[in-house]
Amino acid sequence: MNSRLWSLIPALKVWSRMIKIEHSIFALPFAYMGLFWSAGGWPGWRIFIFLTIAMVAVRCFAMTFNRLADLSFDAQNPRTRNRELVTGAIQVREAYVFLGASALVFILSCAFLNQVAFYLSFFALAWSGLYSFTKRLTSLCHFYLGSVLALAPLAGWIAYAPELTLPGVFLFLGVLFWVAGFDMLYASQDIDFDQKTGLRSIPAGLGLNTSFALSGFSHVNAALFFLLAGVAVGATWPYFLAWIVVAAVLYLEHRMISPDNLEKLNVSFFTLNGVVSVLLLAGALGHVFLR
Repeated sequence: MNSRLWSLIPALKVWSRMIKIEHSIFALPFAYMGLFWSAGGWPGWRIFIFLTIAMVAVRCFAMTFNRLADLSFDAQNPRTRNRELVTGAIQVREAYVFLGASALVFILSCAFLNQVAFYLSFFALAWSGLYSFTKRLTSLCHFYLGSVLALAPLAGWIAYAPELTLPGVFLFLGVLFWVAGFDMLYASQDIDFDQKTGLRSIPAGLGLNTSFALSGFSHVNAALFFLLAGVAVGATWPYFLAWIVVAAVLYLEHRMISPDNLEKLNVSFFTLNGVVSVLLLAGALGHVFLR
């Protein structure tokens, strides 16, 4: 039995690489923020567990859908030629089965939360999948991606209390601009490929200087909306302390890289932005439990 379990580890590593499971750190903390703010405390194990399963499942669905939709482009791009579907480490038919299973798990998890979450689960799947085609249509794809991840705090809020509130809307807008800002920076490394293949992005269409300026503008907006979310929910000092640090981290991100120096792009993309979500969650939990 143990040998069988050990034999599964390499396969699990391959699948986790394909869906970039470590990038869950971007959306999952915001889902928990919405949940704990909505509940005003501990929401109970049932809601916490099914929200977590739903968030993991929808991430699996969205990333698998994206990998399948972009397979031909990934095979051409030197940066993505080693992705699992391109190399054959994961077969296309296996990916489609995984896609369907992820969608089913997501829908069922939402059904165990409440009726509103169940109905909205179909919209969430469609909205997440549609992102994969936006880069073929518009340079605003970065903001669309932001709107996909920005569903996380709304999902967390609705999981406990199925209603639309001002703090939830502010969190949605904060995440939207935050993700759009760092996605513009991340897209800078594919500027030549995007221009060659006709894919649309702000760096490919407007150049690096404009892209960096718009990224900075987006992150200023993100910081503002995160602040407004705290004010709207009546947050206490732990959240605002976390917000100050987050604002400093976003500033540091734009000091580390520039249109002439993309050397620390991956550090900026993953490490610093992972800190943003975790810090805000810590501040939100501090507000809830230290009042």
